[in-house]
Formats: sequence, C-alpha cells, structure tokens
Amino acid sequence: MIKKYKKTLAACYLGFITQAIAANFAPLMFLKFHNDYDIPLGKIALISAVFFLTQLIVDVLCAQFADRIGYRRCTVASELFAAMGLVGLAFLPDLLPDPFTGIMISVIVYAVGSGLIEVLCSPIVEACPFEHKEAAMSLLHSFYCWGSVGVILISTIFFAVFGIDNWKWLACIWALIPLYNIFNFAVCPIERPTEEGTGMKSGSLFRIPLFWISIILMICAGASELSMAQWASAYAESALGLSKAAGDLAGPCMFAVTMGISRVIYGKYGGRLNLMKFMLGSSGLCLMCYIAASISNNSVAGLIGCILCGFSVGIMWPGTISICSGQIPAGVTAMFALLAMAGDLGGAFGPSLVGNITQNSGDNLQTGMLAGSLFPLVLIISLLMLKGSSKKNIKIKERE
Repeated sequence: MIKKYKKTLAACYLGFITQAIAANFAPLMFLKFHNDYDIPLGKIALISAVFFLTQLIVDVLCAQFADRIGYRRCTVASELFAAMGLVGLAFLPDLLPDPFTGIMISVIVYAVGSGLIEVLCSPIVEACPFEHKEAAMSLLHSFYCWGSVGVILISTIFFAVFGIDNWKWLACIWALIPLYNIFNFAVCPIERPTEEGTGMKSGSLFRIPLFWISIILMICAGASELSMAQWASAYAESALGLSKAAGDLAGPCMFAVTMGISRVIYGKYGGRLNLMKFMLGSSGLCLMCYIAASISNNSVAGLIGCILCGFSVGIMWPGTISICSGQIPAGVTAMFALLAMAGDLGGAFGPSLVGNITQNSGDNLQTGMLAGSLFPLVLIISLLMLKGSSKKNIKIKERE
C-alpha cells in the first residue's frame, strides 16, 4: 500500500528542488545582468520582489481554484511553467528589445510554477497514508534546502569550469529537472486530502484563533529564514573579507546545509521527538544566532551564528504546517495556500527590513541583523500561544 506512493514522494521531492532552482538561480546572476544588459541595480532588486509577489498571488488563487482544477493538472502545470521560465531566462532577454522585460517575463512564468509547487506538494504528501506525517513533511521540505545547496555549488563549479558567460546553457540544463518531473506527476498516485466539497473555505479558517496564530508564526518563520539567508553572503564578505564565490559558499550555502540537516533529523526521528518542544528550542537558538551575528565583535563567531541560524529555522515552516493540518484537518488546500502566502509575505518583508535598517545605520549590517532578531522573538511568543491554543482545540471538526 505504502510502496506505491514512493513515486508520489519522489515527484514532490523533485518539485521542491525545482522551487529551489527557481528561487536561487537568478540571484546568482544579478551582477551579470547588471553588466551585460546595463540594467541599474535598483531595477535588478525588483527581480526578487516580483518573484515573491507572483508567488503570493498564486498562493491566493490556489486557495480558490486548485480543488476545482485538480491537483494533478496543477502539479503538471507547475513543472511546465517552471521549465518554460528557466528556458525563457536564457533567450528572452536577447530576443526582446528591452532585456529587463525579458528577464521579468521569465521570472513571472517560473514563479507561477514555483508558487503552485509550494502550495500543492505539502497537501499531496499529507494525503499519503504514511504513519508519521510530521516527519514526512519535514523530510519533504528538506529537499528545498538540498536543492538550494545544489544550485549554488553546481552553478559555482559550472562558472569556474566553463565561464559565467555560458550561464544560458546552465539555465537550460536546470530546466531539464522540471521537464522530467512532468512525467512523474502525470503518473504518480495523488489522493485528495478530503472528500470533494468538504474542505473548509478561507472565510471559515479566519474564524479560528489557532489559524491566526499559525499565520503570524509563518510570517515570522519566513522572515527569520530569508532575512539571514539573503544577507548571509554579504555578511561573510563584509565580516571576513571573503570573495563573492567564497562568501556564497560560506554564507547561504552553509545556511541551506544546516537547514536541511535540521529537517532530515526531524524527518528521521520525528516519531520520537515532541514537535512543539523541538520548535520552541529551535526558535530560542534562532534568537541567539541573530544576537551573535549582530553584537559579536568576533567575525568568525558572527558567521557561525549565521550558519547555525539555518539549523534553527529548518523546522519552522514544515512544523507549522504539520501542527495546523493536525488541528484543522478540513483546512486542506485553502489552509496550505494561506500558510504559504504568509511565509512568502515574511520572506519578502524580512530581508527588506534588514536592508533598510542597515542602510539607515550607515551600511552597518550588524545593526540590520539586530533588527532582524525581532522575528525569532515573535516566533517564541507565537509558539507559546499556539501551544496553549492547541490544548483547547484537540481537533476541529470538518465544516464549510
């Protein structure tokens, strides 16, 4: 019975790797876009903003339409959009009169695919008849981390061997992964989380206090993760004087490695661990990591704080999803979509806050990191509130 769902798991794993490619490849090319196409850095910064904004829109639309269209059609479409966007990134900037327009069209297209993957893979795995679903969810989300590590490492090696001028070939190579995964999603067994027409609507979810706490938790989880991840490279360069390539490997790459390790640990031993205690301990570690990065006079200690922060935030996103799906089993697609939207909102807001505080403090990145410590602090408070709310709501009955 369980064996036939191995292909479903493999498809979802590759889906999260596809999402990692979509999120991490273009940022590696920012300076290349700036130099080759003479695009101002201010416009380059819009690439990440548009990527997250597109994902937010897809999250909201998924909450309304995914159940009607069908999970299989949506997942196949997600891989197709991701592949089309990556291939478009290689060709559209040169084919269109304005290269920046070509880049943005490509980013929007693969962000649609990434957004669909983000919303749909979690409920697909949740619907599979596995014994320890929290562990399966954590392991699923670890593949985003390993995908991020792979994108950074393989891209760095590719550029070192073949030269960064051949980046268009690499974009097409990365597109092969979602193209292959179209077949996986087309044939794998996909179960519906609930009977058709019995899932809760968005309006019903917002009447549940536990869901509001989960939304806040997801915003802070996304902000805690992305604030450190996106500034880790700059921190490594400014604090240790490393080169761009070394900074990428010491900062965001190691951050993704430790985040993946955290999710694998819970994926392997989740049946023996208390999820709420693990998340509380992780949020406490996250706060200490931010403080270490912001006030430590020892640059190596600060960098260690950045790296360990990846471990501390690893469980937050999948853990919140697991708790919420366990307490609100009728939430299904709308719940997963709105939680993903909250995480993306935090991912867009957090790094921006850190960057603005850094700029206003005379480009002092440590001051920006200190402001970022607000997010893990709210994480701790939200988890304590969620713990109290969970005791009062052992199970919410299915309803409209």
